[in-house]
Amino acid sequence: MSPTPPLFSLPEARTRFTKSTREALNNKNIKPLLSTFSQVPGSENEKKCTLDQAFRGVLEEEIINHSSCENVLAIISLAIGGVTEGICTASTPFVLLGDVLDCLPLDQCDTIFTFVEKNVATWKSNTFYSAGKNYLLRMCNDLLRRLSKSQNTVFCGRIQLFLARLFPLSEKSGLNLQSQFNLENVTVFNTNEQESTLGQKHTEDREEGMDVEEGEMGDEEAPTTCSIPIDYNLYRKFWSLQDYFRNPVQCYEKISWKTFLKYSEEVLAVFKSYKLDDTQASRKKMEELKTGGEHVYFAKFLTSEKLMDLQLSDSNFRRHILLQYLILFQYLKGQVKFKSSNYVLTDEQSLWIEDTTKSVYQLLSENPPDGERFSKMVEHILNTEENWNSWKNEGCPSFVKERTSDTKPTRIIRKRTAPEDFLGKGPSKKILMGNEELTRLWNLCPDNMEAFEHFSNEEFFEEAIEQADPENMVENEYKAVNNSNYGWRALRLLARRSPHFFQPTNQQFKSLPEYLENMVIKLAKELPPPSEEIKTGEDEDEEDNDALLKENESPDVRRDKPVTGEQIEVFANKLGEQWKILAPYLEMKDSEIRQIECDSEDMKMRAKQLLVAWQDQEGVHATPENLINALNKSGLSDLAESLTNDNETNS
Repeated sequence: MSPTPPLFSLPEARTRFTKSTREALNNKNIKPLLSTFSQVPGSENEKKCTLDQAFRGVLEEEIINHSSCENVLAIISLAIGGVTEGICTASTPFVLLGDVLDCLPLDQCDTIFTFVEKNVATWKSNTFYSAGKNYLLRMCNDLLRRLSKSQNTVFCGRIQLFLARLFPLSEKSGLNLQSQFNLENVTVFNTNEQESTLGQKHTEDREEGMDVEEGEMGDEEAPTTCSIPIDYNLYRKFWSLQDYFRNPVQCYEKISWKTFLKYSEEVLAVFKSYKLDDTQASRKKMEELKTGGEHVYFAKFLTSEKLMDLQLSDSNFRRHILLQYLILFQYLKGQVKFKSSNYVLTDEQSLWIEDTTKSVYQLLSENPPDGERFSKMVEHILNTEENWNSWKNEGCPSFVKERTSDTKPTRIIRKRTAPEDFLGKGPSKKILMGNEELTRLWNLCPDNMEAFEHFSNEEFFEEAIEQADPENMVENEYKAVNNSNYGWRALRLLARRSPHFFQPTNQQFKSLPEYLENMVIKLAKELPPPSEEIKTGEDEDEEDNDALLKENESPDVRRDKPVTGEQIEVFANKLGEQWKILAPYLEMKDSEIRQIECDSEDMKMRAKQLLVAWQDQEGVHATPENLINALNKSGLSDLAESLTNDNETNS
């Protein structure tokens, strides 16, 4: 009897994997783990789960021992290599990242997150994306909850940018589909006029100024006092506007709109009356560059009364406020899918918004530095935002567009007409006269003189004779004799063929149609009655022959026709997970294959995208025959046989 294979032992396997992980960490090489994985007995799933536990155990020891971030990141890099080699589960690196970020302080989390940002291409690959996207989203949300939006603004922005790079544009979790507002963003300011110090400010400044002796401070270092008269009413109205920017829905209420209108007119009037000096702003910017100072961004407005005069004199601060107006106006005027039907602007409101928008753009262009350029840039960005609003109103459809028609329209290539085609010596033997009607008349007969042989009195006047019969009850305006072209041709034919044309008569005719009517009546008496067209069976035989030819059409001919959208839909369901095997044989590039993997997780959808891309690439050559050949070359003979049978059945 053959010896029984050793059974899997969890403690023993965990010990060996932990030792190998330490060895791989010291050598910075994954080979010890690969060797141990192949030597440890047990199923693949058992060994993978054990190695996952070993990774977490080693990482826990490193965190307890306060190891450097480099050692922690080295363990995570080993886990990424283990997933690539197939010796641990795909979610292991994300679990380790979550453990690290939960245990380390924020300053070290910054270093760890830099590693996460650099490996965004790895997370988006097919191996990691499906298993790790939810872990990464949860990890980023946990980090955002720990961070302060005002003190860790840059870190919060990096997390948001990382999520934007990781997930596709159509990811529902990252879209504000219902156009909700962040109502928690409340701007706090002094609402008690009795506690205000604005009335006392200028008096204190004058008293303090008396203690400074003349000549102690140079002209360039003299503090620039603000020329804008600021009182508590302006302060209160200015910061009260932030509540409307926070929740624009208030503007649809009658009373709130009046308040917003009043406050806005006063604030914008201050901006118009007290414009900033471009030279002062440029000097301030140059001083910042010389001293190495960086622009400081605050996520929340500072609403201290003492800063009011400085804020109104700051060009960046004015830009923030004016831009808030433009964003608010865009929402009020725009079509939002989830906006209530009661939220409708009156004509008066629309007119005011239109005029104020022009004023705001004018203020932006006058605001230094580079006001004109900044104003045009803002206008361009807001116009682009309209496209995103329309996309969201349509339910965020996929950016992958499917072909609407079954076959790709062939491009008509216009060739230069050869000279012999004009002279009637080409294949069609047709002389082109430059006009469709002239060309038709000229080519009725090769010899112009013989052209008259084609017309006889019986044939030409048959219609007019029928219309002249009172029993047919044809109205005069619909008779052929009233047509000027018909009358000209009738006169030429009568002059050549009819004896009545040159016979003298005492009748006087007021018009050509009246004369032709008389001649038609005379011809009707001489000519036999119009013969009824006897239908032969030749036309029916031709139709039967065409139908018979279609029925007897060979399968080879049917295979040469391009594939239809319905055939692609049916075959994509059968192809499924094997689409990636077929892709190289359809001459698809690696970049195109990776793009298909990133666009969708559904295997049937990926197969359909592959076939549609192949159809776009091949055009009229995207035939079932070529697809069958590619399937046979790729080793998918069963699918090739199935496609052949379906093609013959459908035909």
